Amino acid sequence: MRFVSSLILAAAAMTATTIEKLSLDEMTAKSTAIVRGKVNFSHVAQHGAVYYTHYKVSVSERLKGTTAAQVDVVMPGGRIGKSEQTFSGIPTFAADSEVVLFLWTSKAGMTHVIGLGQGIFNVSKDVAGQTILSRGAIREGMIDAKTGRPVEDAGIRMTLTELHSRIRGGAVTK
Repeated sequence: MRFVSSLILAAAAMTATTIEKLSLDEMTAKSTAIVRGKVNFSHVAQHGAVYYTHYKVSVSERLKGTTAAQVDVVMPGGRIGKSEQTFSGIPTFAADSEVVLFLWTSKAGMTHVIGLGQGIFNVSKDVAGQTILSRGAIREGMIDAKTGRPVEDAGIRMTLTELHSRIRGGAVTK
């Protein structure tokens, strides 16, 4: 968790962000909660020197951890009046979007998404009616934590049933 926090702070000083590539196993293990829900609305608040956009997510399903019926998820950056802070690699949510989020809570009590955009999956239905989770490839620079070398991301697509199975069984391979 410290790595992600440090990365967010470092992002303020850089024009591009480099993030640690996380597998589903790693995201699952590091998450304090994994939830499925609908993004309702957002607002921006300043915490110290950093602006955070707060997204209210109505939780429809808890895949890991215990959470309230609504969770406040923060992303660094936002606009307050005429002042705006932006950070490379920070995703945003569209209102009313349905998502699965891999979350962690900081010591300050703010809930963040694991690995920036890596921990956000869009929810949709396929032609057979199955619930599909997908995340496009992350375009920010990524490194392998063990080697420190640059790596590419291919994105992820799976069924919700498959994610349930992988979380319960720990048999995550991507």
